[in-house]
Amino acid sequence: MIVDCAMYRDGRRTECASDFSDALGEARTAGDAFVWVGLHEPTEAEFDEVSREFGLHPLAVEDALKAHQRPKLEVFDDSLFVVLKPVVYEADSDAVSSGEVMVFIGDAFVVTVRHGEGSPLGVVRHRMEAEPEMLKHGPTSVLYAVADATVDHYLDVAGELQTDLEELEAEVFSPDSGGSRNTASRIYRFKRQIVEFRRATGPLAMPMMRLSGAGPFAPDVPFVKDTAQPFFRDVSDHLTRVNDWVDSLDRLVSDILSAHLAQMSVRQNDDMRKISAWAAMAAVPTMIAGVYGMNFDHMPELRWVWAYPAVILLMVALEIFLHRLFKRRGWL
Repeated sequence: MIVDCAMYRDGRRTECASDFSDALGEARTAGDAFVWVGLHEPTEAEFDEVSREFGLHPLAVEDALKAHQRPKLEVFDDSLFVVLKPVVYEADSDAVSSGEVMVFIGDAFVVTVRHGEGSPLGVVRHRMEAEPEMLKHGPTSVLYAVADATVDHYLDVAGELQTDLEELEAEVFSPDSGGSRNTASRIYRFKRQIVEFRRATGPLAMPMMRLSGAGPFAPDVPFVKDTAQPFFRDVSDHLTRVNDWVDSLDRLVSDILSAHLAQMSVRQNDDMRKISAWAAMAAVPTMIAGVYGMNFDHMPELRWVWAYPAVILLMVALEIFLHRLFKRRGWL
């Protein structure tokens, strides 16, 4: 559905004509105005009028309706299409979820399409309306503000994940953690959160470099002013920091998983040594008792008066010797 529609002239909000064609014509005639239409999970029928009036490319329209796109930037004859994936950290479940924001910009218009939760569009619109000087720069300023808000929130989410990772690390290396299966499952779930986060941040690096005009992406991107490139370069720098942070988190959680598995292996080896030690200790009296449990006529020990207590004392002495030996070697 259409969430908001407004015309911005000289950075100030004015009411938008009900007919998009009239509104767009008025904005282009004014020269210092543009139309911003915001939609939330529109149906095909709802988006059809918008796409027809603003001349949006059919392939981009299909992507905007179906969602589930990777972050990307596509250039068409009459518009620029950018896909962003805002990320939300859910504190109750320590989980990361992502939505999608599609931004179309063209000659005197911006169309934003939101799917899922966590979109910064509402906050961005209110903030920009409070800063008319920023809105004066037209549709480019909207694209920059949305990208900047999205990437800045990535930093907040990365910080939350860093805190969770430190707690997980403390649990794994705690002396009384016990190496439970629950710990291993928590590590695996955390790694899945990192993967979900990376799907949002990683592919966005290339579009931001193109918008910033850096390196081999120097050719101008249509509908984006050259004066905006330093601002997009700042967003690209923040995104690089986020991606480095995500890589660091991924390596750390892999190391923690390896350490946890190593701890489990050490504990299992320790348990096997203890079992082997106790089995050896049990074997000695079993052997002696087995020998004296056999009924032979010619066993000299059977004629000894002190044979029985002597054998018992021998078994006790051997058990004490073995226990001390295994204890000294760390098997018990």
